[in-house]
Amino acid sequence: MISEQELELENKKIAQEYKELLRISYRQLSEEDKKLIRKAFDVAVDAHKEQRRKSGEAYIFHPIAVAKIVASEIGLDATSIAAALLHDVVEDTAYTKEDIAEMFGDVVAKIVEGLTKITNLKPEKDISLQAENFRKMLLTLNDDIRVIIIKIADRLHNMQTMESMRDDKQIKIASETLYIYAPLAHRIGLYNIKTELEDLSLKYTEPEVYQEILDKMKESKEDQDLYIQEFSNIISNALEKEAIEFEIKGRPKSIFSIRKKIIKQNIAFEEIYDKFAIRIIYSSTPDQEKFLAWKIYSIVTDFFRPNPTRLRDWISSPKSTGYEALHITVMGPKGRWVEVQIRSERMNEIAEKGYAAHYKYKHGAEQEDENLEQWLNKLQEALENSEGNAVDFVEQFKLNLYSKEIFVFTPQGEIKSLPKGASPLDFAFSIHTDVGLKTRGAKVNGKLVPLSHVLKSGDQVEIITSETIKPNKNWLDYATTARARSKIKSALKEDRKILAENGKAILKRKLRSLKIPFNEQTITQLVRYFKIKTSLDLFYRVGIGTIDNVALKEFSASRSNAFVNYFKNKIRKPSIPDDIHKEEITTQYDLLVFGKENDKLPYNLANCCNPIPGDDVFGFLTTTEGIKVHKKDCPNAIQLQSNYAYRIISAKWIDSTQEEFKAVIKLTGLDDLGLVSHITKEISNNLHVNMQEISFKSNHSVFEGKITVIVKNKTILKKLMERLKKIKGINKVTRE
Repeated sequence: MISEQELELENKKIAQEYKELLRISYRQLSEEDKKLIRKAFDVAVDAHKEQRRKSGEAYIFHPIAVAKIVASEIGLDATSIAAALLHDVVEDTAYTKEDIAEMFGDVVAKIVEGLTKITNLKPEKDISLQAENFRKMLLTLNDDIRVIIIKIADRLHNMQTMESMRDDKQIKIASETLYIYAPLAHRIGLYNIKTELEDLSLKYTEPEVYQEILDKMKESKEDQDLYIQEFSNIISNALEKEAIEFEIKGRPKSIFSIRKKIIKQNIAFEEIYDKFAIRIIYSSTPDQEKFLAWKIYSIVTDFFRPNPTRLRDWISSPKSTGYEALHITVMGPKGRWVEVQIRSERMNEIAEKGYAAHYKYKHGAEQEDENLEQWLNKLQEALENSEGNAVDFVEQFKLNLYSKEIFVFTPQGEIKSLPKGASPLDFAFSIHTDVGLKTRGAKVNGKLVPLSHVLKSGDQVEIITSETIKPNKNWLDYATTARARSKIKSALKEDRKILAENGKAILKRKLRSLKIPFNEQTITQLVRYFKIKTSLDLFYRVGIGTIDNVALKEFSASRSNAFVNYFKNKIRKPSIPDDIHKEEITTQYDLLVFGKENDKLPYNLANCCNPIPGDDVFGFLTTTEGIKVHKKDCPNAIQLQSNYAYRIISAKWIDSTQEEFKAVIKLTGLDDLGLVSHITKEISNNLHVNMQEISFKSNHSVFEGKITVIVKNKTILKKLMERLKKIKGINKVTRE
């Protein structure tokens, strides 16, 4: 039981905290703002008067602390400060959402309701499930951006005051913080908060490691301070001569980032050379900022040799979070690498406060409150827009935590997680293999899209299926997930087997007519003659018509004359370097094509990496030698792709027997009821033909038609045209 004297001291402390809150606010508070904050403070004090935290202190200290973070460290407005003071009122006390709306208006009530929703997520035994729920919750959030920002502040204060909690609770909250809140703070540009969240999380997830690094950093602090002083003295004199107003600070790296480096590079604490960074913050007018940054860079590099691979220019190209700075790594005194961060006062403020400062500087301090409200209203409109959704908003403002993952919706509204870059085919196979294999088309947000369409977070995807559809090899270019690709490959293999069975029967008949026995010896001779790998390849090529009567007659003639046979083999056989395994050059890879349209272009193979058929390659457009083909893991690849990206052309090896060609067939004849149906049925019944485009026009009982088809070779096209001629009413079939 708390005594009256202790209660009086506590009340004094609460009053002091309130005054401190108003004093440290980043924004100028008007009298109206102060009235709103005072009212929220009074309601929060009343609502939480009977509550105490696990540590024993009055609960009201928590919402005040959260409001202080929102006011000072994040720099938001009076509405946000009031909502932060009230953030646990609806969740933990007798006050309702309606009460808050009546007293403070709909905006504050909406923010408080959003924070209550997040808190009310059912806790799961499995941390990852809890995190997954939260992630989905964020994606479908339709409230105010301030909900997310205040929730980060709430989590920061909880992490700062977790000592009195049970160990298992500490680990759960710390793990969730690392998984969700730290990346989220980073995306918003709240770097200081992100760093503190990571360090505090490590303190509870790996307490011994945290303490060990902390102790070592304390031990080396004196030496570090002397080093920073020595470095600063050299630079300070030069900057003063140039009449630049500046401040030099030494900033130790976070414990979490040091731990990360120890694991990633497999080194000891003592081996990490950049345990701290030196920050040069200079005063400047807006028009001089860039010039002064590079001037300071020039001064620093006059004294210390820079590492050219470690230059980061976020002044010319700011980060998506609004962060601007020039980062260089130089060889400092005593042969130690030092990271130097060059920022103007404005840039430093944006780095500290995130979007709030960015917006203030963009529009001018004198109207910052009005502008912040406009900014938040604009976000609100984006969220409430019937055509958009929370995901678009999350993407737009770089709040998507999982940049390698997207979330799309089924027509029924169920969320599906897919890797970034996924297509409608990946979505179809994620639902069910049968849906994937029968995919005829897709609608994204109600509009038909090609199967190669790249999905974005928030898309609603509907798959159109057909019982007659079959996967084709182009699907492998559209599918990105392992599941979809393996299922497509299996289906293509099965289709190939069926075609090979048909081919085997055809070959048997054709050999009989040529009076050649159909046995193992003949099959072996045919495989060698046509330079293919297996009997399955042979039967498949006969099945699709690549090996036709003419080719088989040539084979028959070669059998009867050993000399001719030998001569032909000498001509046909390509020279293969001794160091290339014979298995690597097969009919699977015999043709190199370029660009999205698979164009056949003249090329040379690069000597630096000697690509061979089947390698992953790209083309590089040289100034004198045309296209040079390099392996993707060529030692020169990174340099070429980064310095001459505009000269890079995509390339791949393909099986020319699998290549498909476009042909246009023209038909004329007598117009007849059902004729179009007969024509399309004839084409769709052919396994090896894919109809791409069709058009017909009728003129006084005479019709003209044009059909664009995709075929593997001329033999198939010829057979199709012969079959079309047999349809009643067709007069003439020609190829355009």
